Amino acid sequence: MTEAPKKLHIKTYGCQMNVYDSERMAEAMSAQGYELTDDVAAADMVLLNTCHIREKAAEKVYSDLGRLRPFKEAKPDLKIGVAGCVAQAEGDEILRRSDLVDLVVGSQSYHKLPDLVARAGNGARPVETEFPAEDKFDHLPARPRQARPTAFLTVQEGCDKFCAFCVVPYTRGAEVSRPAEKILREARGLVEKGVKEITLLGQNVNAYHGAGEGGDWSLARLVRALAKVDGLERIRYTTSHPNDMEDDLIAAHGEEPKLMPYLHLPVQSGSDRILKAMNRKHTAEEYIRLIERIRAARPDMMMSGDFIVGFPGESDQDFADTMTLIREINYGMAYSFKYSPRPGTPAANAKGAVPAEIADARLQELQALLTEQQRAAQSAMVGREVGVLFEKPGRMEGQWVGKSDYLQAVHVKGEGLAPGVLARVRVTASAPNSLAGELIG
Repeated sequence: MTEAPKKLHIKTYGCQMNVYDSERMAEAMSAQGYELTDDVAAADMVLLNTCHIREKAAEKVYSDLGRLRPFKEAKPDLKIGVAGCVAQAEGDEILRRSDLVDLVVGSQSYHKLPDLVARAGNGARPVETEFPAEDKFDHLPARPRQARPTAFLTVQEGCDKFCAFCVVPYTRGAEVSRPAEKILREARGLVEKGVKEITLLGQNVNAYHGAGEGGDWSLARLVRALAKVDGLERIRYTTSHPNDMEDDLIAAHGEEPKLMPYLHLPVQSGSDRILKAMNRKHTAEEYIRLIERIRAARPDMMMSGDFIVGFPGESDQDFADTMTLIREINYGMAYSFKYSPRPGTPAANAKGAVPAEIADARLQELQALLTEQQRAAQSAMVGREVGVLFEKPGRMEGQWVGKSDYLQAVHVKGEGLAPGVLARVRVTASAPNSLAGELIG
């Protein structure tokens, strides 16, 4: 009689890299007889894949652990694991603070998850938060067929920039790039399983310098090689740093049609004084001139960015400079946050804290401008033709939803649509967060 599969529930916090990591951990555990479930009560194991970027990230994890107590009491054999960046940063402290946790695995060691699960229990509570010398990707199972036509593919991890507000160098480590051939092999495997669009991931993805034929490859060379993979229709990448936006990558945006015209390029502030305090190592003017060069190569490029308001010492003029930069660039999408100190980062002890009410007011003003720009960008799409990669049925009968070249959600009614169909669509209407369209032909 075949043993029933065990159930694994994963809660993923934070970035796209964590989404990718959760998928890989699920694949690793699938080889051990686990299958995913959305029902915590049905789970034999719960894994919290954590993020350390936002304020009180660790406290949110402990709060979620508290909510798991009734499930552990009802099912004493339930295993609870903490993974990701909070795990990497806190390690044994997690076990000390929560008696519910059976194992802790950091973001660089999750290929060891099956072994840790096997060791956990009977009083054993293993912790693995080292930065191992071996390539974790070599120890993970082959990726199964994807349930959707898009996939993430990690090509680079870690960051050497040490922005004053950021914990990534401490939780993800120094920049490491995967060898080009391993990435190409994984991409080919994904395409063979139905994937049409791949998003290349890295904490600082455009700093990619993986070993390849003839020496280290740049991200541009990797993109050009991926574009030759038959069946791969779209390529994206995130997240980038302005200082690593090299000439060959800018040129690739103008020359390679499979590289989509959407670029997330965080700047954080429009004030040179604040950028220096943040250790960004570029000026607002340099960022603006860079965007001009990118748009010269690809005039229809839609820009996305990140902004932090209320950084220590930010004056009214510094904030005004940020608003000026936003108006200058005209973003199609952006993410904005109120500064929160992350323990262990240089800015955590900086003087000149901005009062919360001032930071809140600035954030509201900045977000209002970004929302205005995003809605204008959406409205400007009406009447245009775009490519849409369809992913899933919509809410209405006969409706399908996909993503445009510019990463906008588009819904269409039409015959012959299915996940993975790439079609030309004429945009007929705009809403704040989506577009409506009709199939061409």
